[in-house]
Amino acid sequence: MIVSPLSNARFPVPLEWGEPPGADAVPAARRLVVAILREWGVPLLGDALREVELCASEVIANAMVHAKQRCLVAVRWRAGRVRVEVADRCAELPARERDEEATGGRGLLLVEALAHAWGWHPAGVGKVVWFEYLETAEAPCPTHGWGTAHGLHALPEAA
Repeated sequence: MIVSPLSNARFPVPLEWGEPPGADAVPAARRLVVAILREWGVPLLGDALREVELCASEVIANAMVHAKQRCLVAVRWRAGRVRVEVADRCAELPARERDEEATGGRGLLLVEALAHAWGWHPAGVGKVVWFEYLETAEAPCPTHGWGTAHGLHALPEAA
């Protein structure tokens, strides 16, 4: 979050960080993605936020497993979309495993099922895998988790 020198304007900017491989890297990175979205106030209901967290976990874990080195994670929010990108230096292309007997390879199938869009593109010697999630139409209720505001309208003036 960037705060203006006047401390009255706040707006989200893309955040990027390097994530070194390790046992705690994926859980820490996915929690950071969620913390960023909460700090920015992105209008995502609880289920949507959990789905973003799960998708982030899958693409970050794939980068860690295949590249076996530091990956770069970026979170962006603009035009009603959240975008999470994970860049690695592995030349192996992402693949969605469809073999029912396989013990792995279902992470991208999960991302495909949950995210509104996903894909990848080459980047130097590696690639960037990304997914996008649309803002939720309903805004969280100002009661901080005690409910959700649906179709709010102005109350009529009392006579």
